[in-house]
Amino acid sequence: MARLTERGLRRSVGVPGLFATAYGNVGSSIYYALGLVAAHALGLTPLVFMFAGALFVLTAKTYAEGASMFPEAGGSSSFARHAFDDVVSFFAGWALSLDYIITIAISAFFVPHYLGAFFPSLTHSPGDIIGGLVTIALLAALNIRGLGESAKLNLFLAITDLCTQVLLVVVGFILVLNPTLLVDQVHLGIAPSWTQVIFALSVAMVAYTGIETVSNMAEEAKDPGHDVPRSVNLVLVAVLGVYAGISVVALSALPVIHHAAGYSPALGESFHHAGYATALGGHFENDPVLGIVGRLGLHGAVLTVAKDYVGVLAATILFIAANAGLIGISRLSWSLAEHRQLPTIFSQLHPSFRTPWFTIVFFSILAGLLILPGETTLLGNLYSFGAMLSFTTAHVSVLALRVREPDRERPYKLPWNLAIRGREIPLTAVLGGLGTFAAWCSVVALHGEARTIGVPWMLAGMVGYYVYRKRHGLDPRKHYRIERPERPPDFAEFEYRTALVPIFGSDVSASSLTGAAKLIGSDGVVYAIFVLPVPSQLSLEAGLEEEEAQGRSVLESARIQARRAGIKIHTGLIRTRNPGAALVEEAQRVGADVIYWSTIHAPAGERGIGPTAAYLLSRRPCRVIIESEPAGRQAPAREPAVAATL
Repeated sequence: MARLTERGLRRSVGVPGLFATAYGNVGSSIYYALGLVAAHALGLTPLVFMFAGALFVLTAKTYAEGASMFPEAGGSSSFARHAFDDVVSFFAGWALSLDYIITIAISAFFVPHYLGAFFPSLTHSPGDIIGGLVTIALLAALNIRGLGESAKLNLFLAITDLCTQVLLVVVGFILVLNPTLLVDQVHLGIAPSWTQVIFALSVAMVAYTGIETVSNMAEEAKDPGHDVPRSVNLVLVAVLGVYAGISVVALSALPVIHHAAGYSPALGESFHHAGYATALGGHFENDPVLGIVGRLGLHGAVLTVAKDYVGVLAATILFIAANAGLIGISRLSWSLAEHRQLPTIFSQLHPSFRTPWFTIVFFSILAGLLILPGETTLLGNLYSFGAMLSFTTAHVSVLALRVREPDRERPYKLPWNLAIRGREIPLTAVLGGLGTFAAWCSVVALHGEARTIGVPWMLAGMVGYYVYRKRHGLDPRKHYRIERPERPPDFAEFEYRTALVPIFGSDVSASSLTGAAKLIGSDGVVYAIFVLPVPSQLSLEAGLEEEEAQGRSVLESARIQARRAGIKIHTGLIRTRNPGAALVEEAQRVGADVIYWSTIHAPAGERGIGPTAAYLLSRRPCRVIIESEPAGRQAPAREPAVAATL
């Protein structure tokens, strides 16, 4: 969440935060994947999910090794950059960008369907299309404005979502589970046919959207080598368990039945030919979890409350998943632009809000275009196309690094290693790579959308990449990075335990430094910490050179004023997403006896007890003193007017 101006990151996200972020993204897919897969897999839906889950396990393990080696934004694109060259890296990154666009589009499109529990007109066209477009537009505006992420909120929603899904499985097992019915509704080779099974398998990976999130969050993990693999394991257990349970309950509540030509009251739709179908993949395809709740045998107020609760929770989780996709593509685009793989406009920041406005607008428009047809199968098929390419590249990259750099430190190592010519080859990555590549081939062969949209997307991206590199006189294969000014190393020289004075903005008051110095005595040292908030839409490594230069100037001014006043001072600059958490962590790190918070130095809009000050007071890593400025006075040289001490 924060980092000092020295090289490297201030890592402060632990296993709970990583799990919440990952499960919030991966777990959200259950609200649409059930219907997409059941429409083709019919009675084999649970087995199809488990087979896709096996590929997910292999892929997640590969990402755990890669992210522990390279805890930075970019995922498979970053792995490929280290294993091969910038061409392969961009190829993976461009495929991954398609995944993020689909994540935004499909999550936003299903938000109105679950809100249909309150507004029925949102469950069908054009209400669902308009609702999806409004969701994307709202997210784009919020992200340009600088929508932040709350780790506590993410954790709360992830746990609430998981508990709700587990409760749904338990209630379903008690009320509707019928093992005999689960077996009898499978007519292998007929319902489903072998073609339908393969088709469903190629779609099923949409159930595991968001695995790249763990990789992107690795740059903020406290201990990537330990925390990333552990959080991956927790996500695997939770996701696979939930999908197995809910798919079994779903087919007990909404079984596959034989229907005649014409309208079927049991399925709620009309058919041109006789055959087999389930309402899970038909009438309830766009809100499958609501369909399950409606067929659990609940009645009256209990049913109404259950449907309303699931509708609100699902819409909230999907909204957050769409937001995570927008944040993810912002970080990925910045990473690609930072390595001269995309034009610099993709890392250009808004002059006022300091967010990557062009990236947000550009990819939001693309996501909106994909919503316009109102076809959920289109979105699911395209996700599988981009995801399988990205996953395959990740597997191959990790394998290549095992061969090319066998001595590289690997905090987490894939299991099932086979020694070949002195190199340890992980069978999990081999099997995962073969599986994801085979899945990609089936997507291209069976889904027209992959050929008409996915393939042209990749071709356009690769052509644009070569044109961009050639136009700037850059070798397409070589590594480049935009040069950033070196940061003064003394900003991170914290050696003493003393008072910590946070500084936001450009106003430095000598009275605050003097007030803090009086508290610690003549032998104490004041830590003046300039806090530079980094929008969640940017990687923590994002430029913000102008703001950082301003921070250095402010700290230099603080040093001069402190020396004139005879105060021993050390300065530092922290880049962070959560100022309160970063300051608490810094106070603990240096063993500060007091945090001296002056409203003169507080963030804009926090001249009173704002969110940051409230966070410090709630955590209290040490004594906290808040100096407030008298109304109507400018008091650069005064004693603290009002001091709240805790």
